[in-house]
Amino acid sequence: MAARILIAGEGLLADYVFDQLSGNYLVKRQSLFEEVFEETKLALVLHDGWHPAIHQKAEEKFKNAGIPWLRGFVTFGEGIIGPLVCPGKPGCSCCADMRRMIAGSDRKEMWQLHLKQAAGEDVMQDAWVSRMGLSQMAALICNEVQKILKGEPSNLKERIFITSLRTLTNASHLFLPNPLCPICGLLPDDTPELAQIRLESSPKLNGSGYRSRPMDEFKTVLVKDYLDFRTGVMNGKMQDFTLPFADVLVNMPLFEADEGVAGRSNSYEMSELTAILEGLERYCGIEPRGKRTVVRDSFHNLKQHALNPARVGLHEKEQYEKPHFPFKPFRPNEPMNWVWGYSFLQERPILVPALLAYYSLGYGEGFVYETSNGCALGGSLEEAIFHGIMEVVERDSFLLTWYGQLPLPRLDLSSADDKELQLMVERIREAAGYDLHFFNSTMEHAIPSVWAVAKNRRSKGVNLICAAGASLDPVRAVKSAIYELAGMMVRHDEILEENQQKYQHMLQNPFAVRTMEDHGLLYGLREAEERLNFLLDDQRPLRTFAEEFKEPPVHTDLLEDLQDILQRFRQLDLEVIVVDQTTPIIKRNGLFCVKVLIPGMLPMTFGHHLTRVKGLERVLKVPTKLGFIKQPLTYEQLNPHPHPFP
Repeated sequence: MAARILIAGEGLLADYVFDQLSGNYLVKRQSLFEEVFEETKLALVLHDGWHPAIHQKAEEKFKNAGIPWLRGFVTFGEGIIGPLVCPGKPGCSCCADMRRMIAGSDRKEMWQLHLKQAAGEDVMQDAWVSRMGLSQMAALICNEVQKILKGEPSNLKERIFITSLRTLTNASHLFLPNPLCPICGLLPDDTPELAQIRLESSPKLNGSGYRSRPMDEFKTVLVKDYLDFRTGVMNGKMQDFTLPFADVLVNMPLFEADEGVAGRSNSYEMSELTAILEGLERYCGIEPRGKRTVVRDSFHNLKQHALNPARVGLHEKEQYEKPHFPFKPFRPNEPMNWVWGYSFLQERPILVPALLAYYSLGYGEGFVYETSNGCALGGSLEEAIFHGIMEVVERDSFLLTWYGQLPLPRLDLSSADDKELQLMVERIREAAGYDLHFFNSTMEHAIPSVWAVAKNRRSKGVNLICAAGASLDPVRAVKSAIYELAGMMVRHDEILEENQQKYQHMLQNPFAVRTMEDHGLLYGLREAEERLNFLLDDQRPLRTFAEEFKEPPVHTDLLEDLQDILQRFRQLDLEVIVVDQTTPIIKRNGLFCVKVLIPGMLPMTFGHHLTRVKGLERVLKVPTKLGFIKQPLTYEQLNPHPHPFP
C-alpha cells in the first residue's frame, strides 16, 4: 500500500507539493486542528509565509502522534525547508529557528518578529514570492520526501535548505540542536551521581605533550559542525595578517552581542581549529547546557554538602556599598542556584554556586564577579581537568606576583634547548619590534609558571604587554605566553593612540579601569612602565632553565600527570573542585569541558572595581613561603594599582 502523507498549510507551495506527490502517494490535506489520520508516515507543513505559531502547534501535535514531519515556508525573500523532525530525537524546528536568528546580525529584530507571529498576529505576504521560486522549493521538498519514505538518509536531519527567491540558489546549512530547547531538549537533572568523577587512563599523543587526541582528528568535524554563517554556533571568521603568527578570529554570536574568539599558531588552518575550540569552551561556560539545574536553596541549609562561597574570595564591604555596584553581599540564608561538582580533596560530589561554575551568571542575585577562569576543553575528561588546573595556576601566579610585587628570577630564554622557541623569540623581535622578558613565577606548588613582558623597541605603539603561562613543561608555558603576547601586538596600537587621554586618566584614577582591554592598554602607556620596575630591574642576573626548573616528569599518560598534581594540592590542603560543563554539542565529537575551582587561589577579574582578594590569605603568605619577604604581607601593603593582565 502506498505511504500516507499529510499536508497542512495553504498557498502555492502546498498546492505544488500536493500535485507532485499525489500521483505516487496517498496524500491528504487537512488542518493541524483536525485529527491525524491513521498510518500517516510523514507530515508536511507548507506555507507561502512564516507562521511560527503553526510550527509550534505542529511540534506538539506530531510529537504526541509519533509522526516525523518537515516544513517549508518563505521569509524575507528566502525559502526555508526543514528540518526533518523525528519524535523523541533532538533537533526540532524551534532549534533551527533559534540558530538561524542568533546567527543573523538582526537577531533582536527577528526575535521580536518571531514573538509577534508566534502570538498569532497577521503574517504579511513576502514581496519575493514567485511561482518559479516556489516551484523550485516544491521540487526540493518532493525529492526529500521520496528519500525519507524509501528509508534513505535524509538531507534535512539537523539541516535546513535555504533558497534565495531572488537568485534561485540553494544552500544546505547544518544546525545543532539546542540542549535547552523546551520542545526537544533531553537534558538529565543535575545530580550528585552525574557529578561523580572516576579518573581513567588518557594516553598522550605519541607518549608526550599534554593532549590525548591529535588536532588532525578534528579537522573533519570542527568547521562542519560549528562554523556556519547562517546557522552556526559560530558564524564567521577573519584571518589577521598583521600579527607575528597566524591569527584567526572566529565570531560567536550571542543574543546581546557578538563575541570574538581567537586561535594563534604557526598555521592559519591550525589557528582556525584552535579558535573554534576556544569558542566551544566559551559556549559551554556561559550557562548550564549539559544538565538541568534543579537545586535552589540557601548555603545555610546546604552547608553539609556545599562549597562555602566565602572561600573563593568576596568583594570588600566598601565595594558592595558603592552606588550601582552590580553585586550584592553574600548572605548565607538567601536562596541561590547550585550545581553539582566534584571535590578531589574530599573525594565526593559537592554543591557549587551556579554563578561560580558558569561565568555569565554573575549578575542578578550574584555576589561576586566570576570569569571563564579555570574553564578548559579537552579530548578527554582528564585532559580538560589538567588544562583547567593549569589556567587557574597561571592566573593565580600572575596575581600573586602583582599584588606582592615579587622580584621574580629573570629567565634566559636562550638557555632553553628548543629551536622553535628561539625562532619564535626572533620573529617577535624582527616582525613586531618587541623584546621579550620572562620571569619564573612558580609558586609553592612547584607547577612551572612564567610571567611574560613584551617591551616595544619602537617609539610608537603599545609600550608593554604582559601575559602568563603554566605547564609541567616550562618551555610549553613560555610558548603559550608568547602566543598570547603576539595577539595584542599591532592590534592595540591604534586604539591606544586614539584614546591617549582616556588611558592617561586611568593612571590617576584606577577605578576608571573597567574592562579587560583597559587593563592591558593602561600599561601600553610609557608613563605606566615604572609600575613594573619590581620585575624589569635588570640588576638581577639571568637564570637558565636548568637552574630554575626541574625536568618535566616523563609520563605517557595524562592520568599520571593529573594524579601527581592532585597529590601536590592535597599536601598543601588546596581543594580542586571540578564542575563538568560538557554539553551535547561537544559530546557528539568526543570533547569534554570543565570548570576548575581551587578555593584560596586568586581569581582573575577585570575592572579594578571588581577586584577579589579579601579573605584570600594566600596572597599574604605565599611570598613569605617562597622567601621573597620575611613577614607575611598585610592587605594594606598589596599593590594598589590595576593589574596588567590583558
